[in-house]
Amino acid sequence: MKSRIETILRAAVTRACEQGRLPHVVNPDIAVEEPKAAAHGDYATNLALTLASVQKMAPRDIARIIIDHIQDDDNLIAGTDIAGPGFINLVIQPAAWLPLLKQVHAAGAAYGACDIGRGQRVQVEFVSANPTGPLHVGHGRGAAVGDSVANILAFCGYDVQKEYYINDSGRQIRTLGLSVYLRYRQYFDETVDFPQDCYQGQYIADMAADIKQEMGDALLAQEHDRAVDLCARRAAKLILNGIRDDLVDFGVTFDQWFSEQRLYDENRVDAALQNLQQRGIVYAKDGALWFGTQQFGDEKDRVVVRGNGQTTYFASDIAYHLEKYSRGFNWVIDVWGADHHGYIPRMRAAIEAGGQRREQFDVILVQLVNLLRGGQPVAMSTRAGEFVTLHDVVKEVGADAARFLFLSRHYESPLDFDIEVAKQKNNDNPVYYVQYVHARIASIGRKAANMGIDAAANDDTLQRLRDDRDIQLIKMLARYPETVQLSGRALAPHRITFYLMDLAAAFHSYYNQQRVLGDDYQLSAARLYLVQAVRRVIHNGLTLLGVEAPERM
Repeated sequence: MKSRIETILRAAVTRACEQGRLPHVVNPDIAVEEPKAAAHGDYATNLALTLASVQKMAPRDIARIIIDHIQDDDNLIAGTDIAGPGFINLVIQPAAWLPLLKQVHAAGAAYGACDIGRGQRVQVEFVSANPTGPLHVGHGRGAAVGDSVANILAFCGYDVQKEYYINDSGRQIRTLGLSVYLRYRQYFDETVDFPQDCYQGQYIADMAADIKQEMGDALLAQEHDRAVDLCARRAAKLILNGIRDDLVDFGVTFDQWFSEQRLYDENRVDAALQNLQQRGIVYAKDGALWFGTQQFGDEKDRVVVRGNGQTTYFASDIAYHLEKYSRGFNWVIDVWGADHHGYIPRMRAAIEAGGQRREQFDVILVQLVNLLRGGQPVAMSTRAGEFVTLHDVVKEVGADAARFLFLSRHYESPLDFDIEVAKQKNNDNPVYYVQYVHARIASIGRKAANMGIDAAANDDTLQRLRDDRDIQLIKMLARYPETVQLSGRALAPHRITFYLMDLAAAFHSYYNQQRVLGDDYQLSAARLYLVQAVRRVIHNGLTLLGVEAPERM
């Protein structure tokens, strides 16, 4: 509907220019919005104000000229008025909303989809937790955000690939191996100094016990570094398998799992640094190699190879991101924890040095999750291993509740996640509040079938939807496509969550005031058609968030 109003207004401006009522010919950008106050109509535009400087006229005079030149051949507009300094308010004919229901039903699972992506290849890399321990709730929020962003972009016409980057090389993997090996030795009653920077969780001791059961004391005869390496590889594989399983239980799968070690095995890190050094972007100083990130806007240059010859994390990240673009991705999106904020400028510098444009790289920073139980904080310490895992949370509250709550606020804002609220089967639980609408409408459909009532699809029957409450609910459905598009453009899945909450509230209010199935067959058929459209939109929105739409609750 909004696009049709924009077309009518643009044609009115063109007509006014052609007839000389507006002295300067323009092809303006037109913004049509829904007023906050219902008394101001269905739509409003500041078009007259934006044209004032070009036309050298008072905005209210321009607004009157535009209204005078509106041609509404489809009889969409019931009335117009001019408000304030020159805003144009428009009221839409109630009957003009009815065809939207047919659009919802005809499009089905594709209702709300668009093609703003035009097949552009996009990679969304998210979670990418080091395989040194199980996923915690913070990883869960990042997983929900990354997966939903990918779903929404695909729905908006992008060719999307989801990727997990496995940090299976370097110091953290050796620390993992050392942690397991030391616990293994303790099982043989050895007095072992266990450093504070080793991983402390019970899962380390459990893996060490498994190795002892399988291999006995064979590792004790191995050279220290060899034993540590064996423990590291075995532990990382076990942890990564657990991460995969936890993510599948959370409804997240990846198109690609990319190993950091692969970059070294294929000599990509050295090749990338040599190329940049030949171009003068990487240079030697004080026995180390430095990346000249400052020339690309970073606050200072960064070390990529230390004096001892060891590469930094930044070096492998440079090679990894250049490898992404070599696969043909036009746009790369990384989902990181908020503590990586300072890493963005150097990563962006590396990408620009590799020949990509700034707009081809985006980073989503996900803020912390404050885990609560009945309003009381749950203590977490990842270093001490005293944290609640994503597996624990999903097992207790379910994947649907966890995902919906993780997406219930903008990812740039900290999130309070109350486990007890997530378990509730009432309207205090946001996901229950929305899912119940879908289940309720499915129940109405079953009841209608028993009553012999079929949903209306003909114009005469739909004309029975004259009540303002009917129209207001249809208008809510009309907002969904724009919500999806805005969510895709802004990489903001919480917009879908907010919309679904608003639609659920609108349906609950409607259902409490309107009788859907009654003695009037035609009216019942029309309202059944309406609420089934609501059900479809709820289903589509929940699908983008990776949340189930249940038939019964």
